[in-house]
Amino acid sequence: MNKKRILIIGPVWPEPTSSAAGTRMIQLISLFLSEEYEVLFASAASKSDFSFDLIGLGVQEYKIKLNDNSFNVFLSEVSPGIVLFDRFMMEEQYGWRVQQECPDAIRLMDTVDLHCLRLARQQAIKTGNPIDLFTDIAKREIASILRCDISLLISEVEMNILQKQFRIDPSLIYYLPFLEEELTEKDIQNWKTFEEREGFVFIGNYLHEPNWNTLQILKTKIWPVLRKKLPAAKLNIYGAYSSQKVMQLHNEKEKFYVHGRADNALEVIANNRILLAPIQFGAGMKGKFIDAMISGTPSVTTSVGAEAMKGDLDWNGVIEDDFELFTDQTVKLYHDKNWWLASQQNGVRIINERYGKSQFTKAFIGTINTLSLNLTAHRQHNFFGQILMHHTANSTKYMSLWIEEKNAKKT
Repeated sequence: MNKKRILIIGPVWPEPTSSAAGTRMIQLISLFLSEEYEVLFASAASKSDFSFDLIGLGVQEYKIKLNDNSFNVFLSEVSPGIVLFDRFMMEEQYGWRVQQECPDAIRLMDTVDLHCLRLARQQAIKTGNPIDLFTDIAKREIASILRCDISLLISEVEMNILQKQFRIDPSLIYYLPFLEEELTEKDIQNWKTFEEREGFVFIGNYLHEPNWNTLQILKTKIWPVLRKKLPAAKLNIYGAYSSQKVMQLHNEKEKFYVHGRADNALEVIANNRILLAPIQFGAGMKGKFIDAMISGTPSVTTSVGAEAMKGDLDWNGVIEDDFELFTDQTVKLYHDKNWWLASQQNGVRIINERYGKSQFTKAFIGTINTLSLNLTAHRQHNFFGQILMHHTANSTKYMSLWIEEKNAKKT
């Protein structure tokens, strides 16, 4: 086993120009490369035109198969010291095979966001019922967290939910937010000025349901009111995977412009005075706000949108859940240069004090090194995880082997 070799198993090949999840994965890969790890990335998915050039970074790429013994052979050949599952579905699919072939490898999982939280909020919005976290998705996700040695959380709110609601031992979860370069005076001086900007922007990956819902809110609830108050302003909509249902919302008479995918998210956001994001449900953290802060663009969002992002600091704009107040405050921020400039500086503080990567990388690698030295004791402390690994691995294993056998008979 090569302790300085990490295998990352992803549901897709990373697309940092398409989603915050893609950016997050490239940040993690870069972190391990900077610590002189040999990084291998494997996925059963097909690549897209927007898949990141991992080989250019020095990462080895592997195409793997679902429900196929060839993955076991691959594991035994590469013998990684760490396996990182990109979201719980990958742990479900491949975890038992990793346990079988590489029992001494550290099993990490990057949750990206708590799927059970996002889906519970979505269901509550649809039905009008209270949020119910204790769903079948939660059972699957929490089981994956228990089976792993450490799961990475991007949100302090989700860390709290896991400990308070689901009674997860703190030793099994680790807070590792977005890892950003700190903003310098030079960066700030290069920002477009208040006068050089006009209009509003929203950006998101429309395969992600919260973004599609937010776009509909903008179209039907927010923009009709804002347009009357600011008749000269435009709303520019960008985003990856803008399907026909997204593009058909384009309406030049309403100054509602749907542009599709942005070649450079930071550039298109920086051309606008305010990022609008009346997000109604979701989880994790929103990369669009990181991009807005990095480009010096204040934002107006909801409490769910800004959740866990600012800590005790002031937001870089407005947080408001009432639609009427949302539009009123947006108009004020749009016109008030001093407030707008102060909001910009709030964004600088949030990036530098909460996401500056130098604050997190050393401690995280230290945790991994300590875990490597004390893996047996760590796993004994997590006896429920061992129970789940014993039972779930067998049930998942035999389902997977059944599918494998079935597939073999077809060929």
